[in-house]
Amino acid sequence: MRALPVLAACLLAASCARLPPVPAGDEVVQVPSPNYGERRPNYVILHQTSNDTVEQALATLTDPERKVSAHYLVGRDGTLYQLVAENLRAWHAGASYWGGNTDMNSASIGIELDNNGAEPFAEAQIARLLQLLDELKERYGIPPPNFLGHSDVAPGRKVDPSALFPWQRLAAAGYGLWCKQPFVGTDRVEDASLGLRLLGYDVTDASAALAAFRRHFRGIDSTAAPDAADLDVLNCLFRQQP
Repeated sequence: MRALPVLAACLLAASCARLPPVPAGDEVVQVPSPNYGERRPNYVILHQTSNDTVEQALATLTDPERKVSAHYLVGRDGTLYQLVAENLRAWHAGASYWGGNTDMNSASIGIELDNNGAEPFAEAQIARLLQLLDELKERYGIPPPNFLGHSDVAPGRKVDPSALFPWQRLAAAGYGLWCKQPFVGTDRVEDASLGLRLLGYDVTDASAALAAFRRHFRGIDSTAAPDAADLDVLNCLFRQQP
């Protein structure tokens, strides 16, 4: 693939941080981005690019004028691109909130998935993502509940990854939470807004938080009023929180 102009400029001016060597055997295309600051990872936030090609996504994520970036981009074909070193603060979450944390950029690793938002996520892409998540979880001790989507931390403002993203598959591998069975206890929470807050969502806009929750944990896009299925899943999920 032809080198992007911004990459050449970074290398010549030494204005982009050097990326650390990767373990032997890993095939990673390193594309340094100038858009970062200091940070410490305790979360992983997943995004979709909403572009039709990986070249379009790389151009956006390395454009100094756009001021957006991510630590990694996973192509549809499974190619892994590293744009910002893990120990640095990438600009991917923006205005965000989870469980009281209002600066998710400083606490997370951002991973973009090459996907236009209306298509299923490619098998090669998900397989490579799972490998990367395994490495990150082992390297930083990131707990399962801390693997989130962009829409989880920015409800109403962001809707990625789409309802087509295989969150259940990730949870089965240890990355994120999932509930197959409803909670059957006597101390159920029957207020959806309270359940969402207990899970970690910003409920300033309760309907937006509920829509983000449904996209992630039920695989649907819906703005309807809370229903029994929402409460079943919420009661199950927030009891899995550490």
